Amino acid sequence: MGPRKHNNTNAPIPPDDRWNILQSELNNPAIEPVVKKYADLRYQLMPYTYTLAWEARASGLPLMRALWLHYPNDARARTVRDQFLWGRDLLIAPVYEKGAASRNIYLPNGDWYDWWTGAKVTGGQSMVRPVALGTMPIYVRAGAVIPVDPVRQYTSEPVNEPTTLRVYTGADGAYTLYEDDGSSQDYLRGHGTWIRLTWSDGAKQLVMEPGPQRGARDVVIPRQFTVQLLPTATTKTLRYEGRRLLVTF
Repeated sequence: MGPRKHNNTNAPIPPDDRWNILQSELNNPAIEPVVKKYADLRYQLMPYTYTLAWEARASGLPLMRALWLHYPNDARARTVRDQFLWGRDLLIAPVYEKGAASRNIYLPNGDWYDWWTGAKVTGGQSMVRPVALGTMPIYVRAGAVIPVDPVRQYTSEPVNEPTTLRVYTGADGAYTLYEDDGSSQDYLRGHGTWIRLTWSDGAKQLVMEPGPQRGARDVVIPRQFTVQLLPTATTKTLRYEGRRLLVTF
C-alpha cells in the first residue's frame, strides 16, 4: 500500500503515513544512486575520519567543527551556522532546502578546491554554487593532504588497491595519518602507526616519515601508497617502510 494523498498540505501527516512516505522514498530510483554515492564516499574517507577520531581522543578536538575554530580572526566565519569543517581540511555545505538549484557558500581565506569538480576557488568571499539532488558541496583547503581509500562494502573488507594521498597544491601543508589494527584495544597501550606527511608547495616535494608520537609504540607494516597531486592529477606510486621518504614531483 502506498502513501495516501492529502489535499490539505498544512495538515499534519499521520504517523502511519510518514512511514509509508519514507518507504516510498527509500525505493525512489532517483535517490538510490545518491545514497550509494555518499555511502561509497564514507568508506573512501575512512582513513581521514579514523585519524580524526584519534585526534579527538588525543586532543579533544571534535570531528565536526565550526568554521571559527580554525578561522578565529575571520569575522564572517564566526557568523556562519549552516556549514562546518570536517576536521581541519574539508568544508561541508549541506543543502537543506527542498528543490534547491543553488547554494550560497562562504569560503574562509586561502584557496579551496571543489571536491567534485576540482575547480580552484579563492577564499575570503561568498559564492553561489549550482546544486542538484545528488550534490552536497564539499571544499578542500589548499595544502591539505587527504587519504582516500578504495570503495569497500564494509569496513574490514580487504582491498587490493593502495590508499591514495591526495595533495591539494597551492600552499604548504602537513598532516599526520593514524592507523591501528582496527579491532583490538591495543591502541589504548599506544600501539599504532603515525605517518607524518609534509608538503612543500614551492619545491613540489612530499616528505613521509614516522610521526613524533611521544610514548607510542609505532607498529609499521610496509605498504604501498599512491600520491596524487591536484588539480593536475599527476600520480606516483611508492612503498613506505617506516623510514623517511622524499617524493618529488
